[in-house]
Amino acid sequence: MNDPVNSTILLLDIEKYSERDDVEQAYLRRMLYDLTDRTLLAAGVDETRRRRADRGDSVMELIDANCSVVALLRALLTEVPARLRSQNRRASAAARMRLRGVVASGYVAVDPLDGWVGSDLNHACRLLDADALRAALRDRRDDFALCVSDPVYQGVVRHSHTGVPAEEFRSVTVDSKNGPLGAWLHGPLPQAVDAAPAAPSAPVPAPGPGGAPAGGAPVYGGVFGGTNHGIGGGVFHGDVRFGGGDR
Repeated sequence: MNDPVNSTILLLDIEKYSERDDVEQAYLRRMLYDLTDRTLLAAGVDETRRRRADRGDSVMELIDANCSVVALLRALLTEVPARLRSQNRRASAAARMRLRGVVASGYVAVDPLDGWVGSDLNHACRLLDADALRAALRDRRDDFALCVSDPVYQGVVRHSHTGVPAEEFRSVTVDSKNGPLGAWLHGPLPQAVDAAPAAPSAPVPAPGPGGAPAGGAPVYGGVFGGTNHGIGGGVFHGDVRFGGGDR
């Protein structure tokens, strides 16, 4: 096996592929390959800087880490929806192609049988299969739904480079065999996925005489900041107690 190499990972998957007959599947695969090639060409990624694995209803691309992720995301957010609209408006319902996409990054090794190995790749595949991404595509009139891994968001998307507006991405948490994975979904959250609820506040004891909790010091909710002694400076959220438990 070759040593793991840092790469940008692109995954594209066709919705409801298994529901089509053999002729329709063959047509959709040709469409997917053509769309992927045109998108990567628009992003400035030529064939010498990418490696493809075929997964039937999906395609996996390992892209040279030196290629621009901004250009790739910009192409995915513009080229892919435009080409899908153009193709699908002329296609029958059975030949219409809708896609889920994931952009991630990490270390992947390629073995002598051209198998791809790496936990970063496994995480990207779990994002592709996530209920949040599937629900997003079902809820949208558009034919494309994109999710990026947290490292891609933190390193690239959050800086709002031209054509990649950070405000259009929403944080989601994806369940996996190895625990929750943080990711960012482009566009509005689907109805089946809610934003993470705020942590509940700790219960406050019933007040005693003078407004203080029975048997303890007074409790003040909200934000506590400024110059403080005995604790670090900054902003503190939640309840702040002054004094000890007994007076």
